[in-house]
Amino acid sequence: MTTPIPVDILDQKMTAADSPFAMDEILIDGISTRVWKHAPKNLQAIFEDTRQFAERDYLVYEGERMTYRQHHQKVVALAHALVRDCQINKGDRIALAMRNYPEWPVVFWATVSVGAIIVPLNAWWTVHELEYAIANSGARLVFADQERASLLAGTCDQVKSLDRVVVIRGEDNAISPNELRFEELLARYPNEDYLPPVEIAPDDEASIFYTSGTTGNPKGAINTHRNICSNQVSGVYCRVRTEYRYGREPEMPTEQMGQLISAPLFHVTGSLAMLCGSTMAGSKIVFMYKWDADTAIRLIEKEKLNSFGGVPSMPLQVLESPILSQHDMSTVRGVLFGGAPPAPELAARIKQAFPNASSSNGYGLTETSALTTVCVAEDYLSRPESAGMPAAVCDIKIMSEDENQMPAGEIGEIWIKGPQVIKGYWNNPEATAKTITDGWLHSGDLGYLDEEGFLYVVDRAKDMLLRGGENIYCIEVESALYDHAAVIDAAVVGIPHPVLGEEVGALVQIRPGNTVTEKELQDHVAAQIAAFKVPVRIDQYPGPLPRNANGKIMKPEVKKIMGIAQ
Repeated sequence: MTTPIPVDILDQKMTAADSPFAMDEILIDGISTRVWKHAPKNLQAIFEDTRQFAERDYLVYEGERMTYRQHHQKVVALAHALVRDCQINKGDRIALAMRNYPEWPVVFWATVSVGAIIVPLNAWWTVHELEYAIANSGARLVFADQERASLLAGTCDQVKSLDRVVVIRGEDNAISPNELRFEELLARYPNEDYLPPVEIAPDDEASIFYTSGTTGNPKGAINTHRNICSNQVSGVYCRVRTEYRYGREPEMPTEQMGQLISAPLFHVTGSLAMLCGSTMAGSKIVFMYKWDADTAIRLIEKEKLNSFGGVPSMPLQVLESPILSQHDMSTVRGVLFGGAPPAPELAARIKQAFPNASSSNGYGLTETSALTTVCVAEDYLSRPESAGMPAAVCDIKIMSEDENQMPAGEIGEIWIKGPQVIKGYWNNPEATAKTITDGWLHSGDLGYLDEEGFLYVVDRAKDMLLRGGENIYCIEVESALYDHAAVIDAAVVGIPHPVLGEEVGALVQIRPGNTVTEKELQDHVAAQIAAFKVPVRIDQYPGPLPRNANGKIMKPEVKKIMGIAQ
């Protein structure tokens, strides 16, 4: 392997004044912040730039295909309907409650391109959760697929701000006075070529994503246009930097790239990272009705896709699929994942199965507009447990509980600063003040930096176990379980104990055709980590472990499966 060039040297060269990655330092809400000098001004600019891709495929969903030209026409038509018929003004909120259908990006781009604020809602939520977010955001419109529209049938009567529910892919039965069909709205302005005029500043609000808190109601994280556009540049920067780091000249693709998006668009990974990034690059995007590894494999071959991913369990399921060897995967150039800790051996297995591809692990939060760090190619192969490094505009520091900065190698809370950090929480100044200090976001995650500045995420602070006064980081125990050849998925939780407070428990999914005993797994873990961290109980689960829509394991559900009192 080529000796890598130090990142600080590359950052200095790549951000020179005459570089495409040149930086400025400006004040954002009174905080001095490094920003990309040549980043798109707003999301409207990204959308308008897609005119150059007019004849390319934009979206593929089951039997449906839509070119960039067709998508542009739909977005412009909807934008005019929003402004002229629905009286939507700059700063108004528009909620979007639906699964990954082709209409999702149409609503997204139309909303942000007229200066309104998109509020993606979790399609897994109950009606009460949906109504809370709609009321809290003050949304005037909700675009919803038939399933969500049925849930929200009485919401206009309950939420004062809400004018109308726009039904997408609705059934043929009659609709209520408070509902409008999406197709009807879209058909009103079929001949418009340009968006309605509106001035959108970089730090204007673009989206509100509701975080899934463990206590109380979710908080609405406000992403600005600069937040989202900055991360489009940062993602490219991190990958180009890795090429230079290992002595390669970055290659610009000469043909259209294609990406399978299986992550839900109502989370920042699916929308702000994958959808926006693919759109900006002019890529073909393929949606799935729901994630299925075998279906993903067939789509990759059929559509000649170059990248896929999601949370680490998704590529792992592809690797485990019995049909993988029967299909041509030679077009795959990137396997991307984040949102949960990957199994340590995942990088090597991907390299073996997809020799033309590089793996990319990343770390980010809703509050950092998806991206914070990226670990790609050789850096990931040599550091499979690292989440990588941030782009040059972003800073990370590790802080103790008494808010002192920790040296390299010491575990503490991860704090993040940069143009991707949210403006705050919607209508919640107390939570904003508690979470952001002088531009630094308190992530709530525990981690450390090595001597080169690579980030290692150890655990969520709130998920850490405390056994007899000793801290136990769940990820460390889970990694030891993942290292066993029979284990495909693992979750570690605390088991209440009258003396120790908590003991370590685990739930694992075993690879098909494998058998292993609890004692064998315990011995395997004991050979790698301290005895007090070894699970006193390891249960086996017949299917995939319970995860939320963002792919993170739901520890309360794990405890419920194991019969552990909450």
